[in-house]
Amino acid sequence: MKKIIKYYIWTLIIVNIGLTQTLAEINSSGILQKNKGNYQREIVDKANRRILVKKPFQKIISLYGAHTENLFCLGLNNEIIGVSLNEAFPPEALHKPGFSYHDDPERFLAAKPDLVIIRPMIDRAYPQLISRLERSGIVVASLQPNSILEVYQYWQVLGCLTGKGEKAQMMVQTFSSAVKKIETLSLSIPKPKQVYFEAIHRKMKTFASKAMPIFLLETVGGINAASDAISVRQTNIAYYSKEKLLAKGGKIDVYLAQIGAMNRPKLKDIYQEPGYQVIKAIKNKKVYLIDEMIVSRPTIRLLNGMLQIGVLLYPDVYCVKGKVIISHALHEFNIDLSQELSDICFK
Repeated sequence: MKKIIKYYIWTLIIVNIGLTQTLAEINSSGILQKNKGNYQREIVDKANRRILVKKPFQKIISLYGAHTENLFCLGLNNEIIGVSLNEAFPPEALHKPGFSYHDDPERFLAAKPDLVIIRPMIDRAYPQLISRLERSGIVVASLQPNSILEVYQYWQVLGCLTGKGEKAQMMVQTFSSAVKKIETLSLSIPKPKQVYFEAIHRKMKTFASKAMPIFLLETVGGINAASDAISVRQTNIAYYSKEKLLAKGGKIDVYLAQIGAMNRPKLKDIYQEPGYQVIKAIKNKKVYLIDEMIVSRPTIRLLNGMLQIGVLLYPDVYCVKGKVIISHALHEFNIDLSQELSDICFK
């Protein structure tokens, strides 16, 4: 009988973990710790594809920057034969051939990948491309975690697909350990601040309560001023009317806005938004922009985003002690803290 390990990440991955007690030892978070016997595992992705992994994939095309960053973080390089056209980190990714879901399928076939990793948006919007790849024998995996626990298990799934399970476990342990230390540090904050976290300015969108940016905010001791926001179509984004926001305006100490592909406001756009003058953070000039790549993408650099939020809210707590914790964690993956952090702490 073939030995198969099946994973579930709630909406992301598995029905059952392990067919026999000898296959795997699982910790309390449902993360694979040790496998005995054959390598084979079965992955169920966001589109409910059942992917049998007989051996690690060796020729991978990643069509999402977070997937690419995580593959490099796992220690892959030569195995990555193609990336998306919007890569930013790590620098090595910029030297890989670029692919787009707009490309003719023949371009993918010519590269001869054995795995193409996408996200659900591509699955929904470009079914013809995906179907053509699969008919040609190329495995397609659609992955995108929503909550932080799903992030941990998503890293484990990438480790499974690539034969880097131990490095994936190291990512989980390093991240979760840093989170615990930051949570302990946040206990020293005497008066937590109320924060509104903007996701999309022109559409009055914030983040759902279980979204990664809110996890980062709450971990450092901030209070989500829009905790009653309701998720849009079960995504990480939530609509929050201007009326509701302004009704709470007098209590909002800090206004954060992610900036990147999804949201491109300038500070003046926020300060000059009609009606926003009643918001306490607007009056006190406490509006900050933060790179969406370190608060919304499921990579180890979420730790950088966590620290930047902490420094913006409570510089006396995080500029020194917080920096030590996060610097140590990121150093294990050869990642330096961004210059923006130094600018905040020492301006």
